[in-house]
Amino acid sequence: MAGRLKIGAHEIGDDTPCYVIAEIGHNHQGSVEKARELFKEAKLAGAHAVKLQKRDNRGLYTRAAYNKSYDNENSFGATYGEHREFLEFGLDEYRELQAYAKELGVDFFSTAFDLASAEFLESLDVPAYKIASGDLKSTPLLEHVARFGKPMIVSTGGATLEDVQRAYDTILPINPQLAILQCTAGYPAAFEELDLRVISTYREHFPKAVIGFSSHDNGIAMPVAAYMLGARIVEKHFTLNRASKGTDHAFSLEPVGMRKLVRDLERTYRAMGDGVKKIYDSERAPIVKMGKSLVVARSLPSGHVIAEQDIVMKSPGGGIPPYDLAKVLGRVTLKALHEDDFLSFDVLGKPSAELARS
Repeated sequence: MAGRLKIGAHEIGDDTPCYVIAEIGHNHQGSVEKARELFKEAKLAGAHAVKLQKRDNRGLYTRAAYNKSYDNENSFGATYGEHREFLEFGLDEYRELQAYAKELGVDFFSTAFDLASAEFLESLDVPAYKIASGDLKSTPLLEHVARFGKPMIVSTGGATLEDVQRAYDTILPINPQLAILQCTAGYPAAFEELDLRVISTYREHFPKAVIGFSSHDNGIAMPVAAYMLGARIVEKHFTLNRASKGTDHAFSLEPVGMRKLVRDLERTYRAMGDGVKKIYDSERAPIVKMGKSLVVARSLPSGHVIAEQDIVMKSPGGGIPPYDLAKVLGRVTLKALHEDDFLSFDVLGKPSAELARS
């Protein structure tokens, strides 16, 4: 039995469209106004959710990591700590953005990178939690978030199947609302490292979880392939401009790319059908036009016994189909027929052998 989740108003399972998360992360560059614009563009593009990242930077990093010099073209501070603090939103900003997401009608949640951030997000009553690939092994954090009883979406970049199994076994006894995303933690990830068939492996090994795909590749085709393999959540980084300052913009989708991704995933959902082979009204005229019928190869007199050389297959269809050739051979013509006349059983009597017996 495949897993199933509900986030906001969206049901997510094998029989549903793909749930698309626009991963904004810190592409807002520390600006609430830019975050609002990203939310709006994500909604217009058809994304179902927008997602930020929440860190308690002082508690998350060692003193050395926090104070380390961070002098590069993507830096927003002299040290890594200053850089991270510049990009971090607090309670007022989160409340404003939460209200704006509600106004837009798009789900809003965040990645919790530490226990304090998880508590911060729970105070806002977010509808779901994301766990980053780097925390797949952080079982105390997994347990803590699981106890909130909200859907959890866990990425699995840089992990073994054993690591994913450990996380699954940690979360599921506490909280059955789990999604596991195949992910390659390259930024961007090379196509040959995406390992999309792992989606099938996850579906087999983790039957109570919804399986998805966190796509760090450049492009929009791979999420469609992932959906066909059974992924029902796709997370894609999102930006207003791929040339913007910051480490994530270059492999993010701009609004036009997100629109195309959502469009293609929706088309794929509709195109999959129900597995029943059927004939549609739209096919009938083309199939008659392209199909073939059994027709007379040359003029034949009345009383003629039909042989193979008397018949050819020609378009259009609509007459006796070629698969009924054996039913025609040996029958007697009831009237004279001419070249290219369509054969029908109305102009053919019983087979000559039956006539002889009678």
